[in-house]
Amino acid sequence: MTTTPARIRRASLAPGDTFPRRHIGPDAAEVREMLSAVGFDSLDALVDATVPDAIRMRRPLALPAARGEHELIDDLRRIAARNQVFRSYIGMGYYDCITPPVIQRNVLENPGWYTQYTPYQAEIAQGRLEALLNFQTMVADLTGLPLANASLLDEGTAAAEAMVMCAALARHQRRVFVAAADCHPQTVAVVQTRARSMGIEVVVAEPASMEISKDVFGILLQYPTTDGRVVDYAPLAERAHAAGAQVVVAADLLALALLRPPGEFGADIAIGSTQRFGVPLGFGGPHAAYLSTRDDHKRQIPGRLVGVSRDRDGRPAFRLALQTREQHIRRDKATSNICTAQVLLAIMASMYGVYHGPDGLRAIASRIHSLTVRLAAGLKRRGLAIGDAPFFDTLRVVVPRGEAARVLERAAKRRMNLRDFGDGSVGISLDETTLESDVEALLEVLGGRAGGEAETEDADTIADFPAPFARSSAYMTHEVFNRHHSETEMLRYIHRLQARDLSLTTSMIPLGSCTMKLNATSEMLPVTWPEFGEMHPFAPAQQTAGYAQVFGDLEAWLAEITGFAAVSLQPNAGSQGEYAGLLTIRAYHEARGDAARSICLIPVSAHGTNPASAVIAGFKVVVVGCEPNGNIDVGDLRKKAEEHRADLGALMVTYPSTYGVFEESIREVCEIVHANGGQVYMDGANMNAQVGLTRPGDIGADVCHLNLHKTFCIPHGGGGPGMGPIGVAKHLAPFLPGHVVTGLGTKQSIGAVSAAPYGSPSILTIPWVYIALMGAEGLKRATEVAILNANYMARRLEDHYPVVYRGKNGRVAHEFIVDIRPFKETAGIEVDDIAKRLMDYGFHSPTMSFPVSGTLMIEPTESEPKGELDRFCEAMISIREEIRAIEEGRMDRADNPLKNAPHTVRAVTADEWTHPYTREQAAFPAPWVRSHKFWPAVARIDNTYGDRNLVCACPPMESYGDL
Repeated sequence: MTTTPARIRRASLAPGDTFPRRHIGPDAAEVREMLSAVGFDSLDALVDATVPDAIRMRRPLALPAARGEHELIDDLRRIAARNQVFRSYIGMGYYDCITPPVIQRNVLENPGWYTQYTPYQAEIAQGRLEALLNFQTMVADLTGLPLANASLLDEGTAAAEAMVMCAALARHQRRVFVAAADCHPQTVAVVQTRARSMGIEVVVAEPASMEISKDVFGILLQYPTTDGRVVDYAPLAERAHAAGAQVVVAADLLALALLRPPGEFGADIAIGSTQRFGVPLGFGGPHAAYLSTRDDHKRQIPGRLVGVSRDRDGRPAFRLALQTREQHIRRDKATSNICTAQVLLAIMASMYGVYHGPDGLRAIASRIHSLTVRLAAGLKRRGLAIGDAPFFDTLRVVVPRGEAARVLERAAKRRMNLRDFGDGSVGISLDETTLESDVEALLEVLGGRAGGEAETEDADTIADFPAPFARSSAYMTHEVFNRHHSETEMLRYIHRLQARDLSLTTSMIPLGSCTMKLNATSEMLPVTWPEFGEMHPFAPAQQTAGYAQVFGDLEAWLAEITGFAAVSLQPNAGSQGEYAGLLTIRAYHEARGDAARSICLIPVSAHGTNPASAVIAGFKVVVVGCEPNGNIDVGDLRKKAEEHRADLGALMVTYPSTYGVFEESIREVCEIVHANGGQVYMDGANMNAQVGLTRPGDIGADVCHLNLHKTFCIPHGGGGPGMGPIGVAKHLAPFLPGHVVTGLGTKQSIGAVSAAPYGSPSILTIPWVYIALMGAEGLKRATEVAILNANYMARRLEDHYPVVYRGKNGRVAHEFIVDIRPFKETAGIEVDDIAKRLMDYGFHSPTMSFPVSGTLMIEPTESEPKGELDRFCEAMISIREEIRAIEEGRMDRADNPLKNAPHTVRAVTADEWTHPYTREQAAFPAPWVRSHKFWPAVARIDNTYGDRNLVCACPPMESYGDL
């Protein structure tokens, strides 16, 4: 009997056994049922009634045929093998490290962590918020500054945010920022890009000769420097403060286990990366950056901030603090446009800190430094100059004249990458993975002898730093960093926190505009393959052919999907995509001699990041009105476009609209802007309603960013990572982002918007796999079913909750808004009450009060089957009946299940129950909750108390017992 080979069996799967069938939730019978419910006999008929005919595609997308999962993973393995993973000693802020397996398996590879949403519903996000509070505490302790945020996108972005923060503190009376010449070059490049758009002058100078005039509002220093030197910056910081300038220090967080922290020598802000805290290199990302500062800057700090408050019962509870700083509320006056942090990576870094504790971090840092000292001693004995300054893990080695190229060639033959400074010197940065045998190999490459002759001093002694460089203060003293050091304890801690967070593993997360769809396991597998995960972002191009193929494919596929001529993969968040897209428009106008085109028209319905992105890109925002049905007021647009004909730079428009409809006038809108000299920027947050049906480039847009963490299946990760590449029309292509280190881009490039050339490359494998598995027909079907699911839910709920906006034929797009505002008068019920009550039913709330205050925006996505849609609708209908009971006097207006929601296990098992409704109605309001109950960890949280009593570090350990 012969056996069919596995590969042949995989290729012989039945036609119905395809990935699109598994990705798309409703099966054929469910699709027919839902179509019948909304009054159509086919998906084509529904789409025809929903999407304007004038913008429809007349041909299928020109994409490769869909492949099977096993076949595709085999293909990607072959592509990954084209990457050559060398030992990289390049440094520049990127280091190989060891991800503890308990963290890799139970956080990075765990959908219970990577499918969570941003923790805006804090009662069902307590585990993640605790992990982020740990992150903030760890960063604050190590940097010596009391207030840290919950992560930023990368070190370069963090430096740019710190610069803008310093400018705000100076109240824009000064316009010069000085960056040290020995900062990492990619960091300086990102800062320069941001500065140009905001009218800030950046001066690059040597710290020893840095002049701080009355026009300087801040300085940026690298600690240790990019070539490894440890400098005492205290005198320079004192001089800067005397001149009225703020001091920003980009610090290596691991080095601070041994070195004097920035907060102790005068830094006002510390920024940097936590990548080497157990997060893979990933060719540059995703990694969590940090920013810490003084307490009196809490209102200016960018990004999210986790704080401690209390719940209704007075017990401690975590939540996002000071949210009025955020861009969705302050819009063009926000402290930052960033709405995607790097939560998953920050959690990994915080867990690394918990796992190792302060002693473990000190031991890792000491070992790295000891090996570096041994290497330095061997190099000196060979007559090679490394300078006299103290160092931590990096050496700049001056080799004999003309020898640098040969040294680099010898290193490459030994599968090593060194840094080429281009001046006859090479850089060597050691890391957590370095062995003594690696030091011997480096000595051989650089001219030393094998045999470990550098080991002449005791490792514990040579790791010490003298004053004023040595750290003397304690850090990470909180018990959370000192009790989970066995794998058993660590595993239980991770899972205890995970159990306090609702994710897609529990139920659908129906957030409008956020697209919480399936993140299939096949898409996630390659992220942790070493060929992708262990690659340094500045490795030579001949070692990165596999990544180059993935990038080339993805750029071509996204260009076809969007109808654009070129794509940049560099922006590492949707907000960065907005920023980069607007910068390309600015650069285009300037290249044509139209630098005065600085007006950006933005409808009132726009995403909250849009106005903030426009401002940091150097535009002045002019708001365009909307009609009562939510559509752009074309008359108002025309009036304002003509009024600003001479200085109109751009329009930012979301399509389908943020109100969840395909506006019929979109082509006219684009034509009006073009006729008055402007460019059209399309926010691609709702691209999942366009793919395969229409394309931004065909509609009339000039540039569009894509939320790969929405439409193309990169998971939200609890609030990040994200990716926001941009597609542009042919005339904008020369201006796409470039990179100073790798030479990416053209002479007209806007510069770098992210620290790494391709943003967060290791997660770009996710959309690559998704598109390749779905193919053109699968992608189109996903869009059609997303529209069907939304229309089906709108039909089921419309008799209970008014649907606020609809398109021309009474259809909604992929999301819809239901009105909660009438219930405030009839029953005293507000949108928060429904959001919290949904937790008792096992659901995360839809998007609250955006884009219309007092409403819920619901988006089911194509991944949810009909049964889950029905379950959510039944929960909403049941809540409507509870509201009706209040309206009719059958339930108390103040003491009812909605006002008291969510109900915790502590509340419903208490000896005393004083409410006029039963415990069963409180905790088990629907039959499915009996088979699987997700218990909120805390009762409703008092946000006001938390902001008035701001605590953004770990509270005393005894308080954890109440959680």
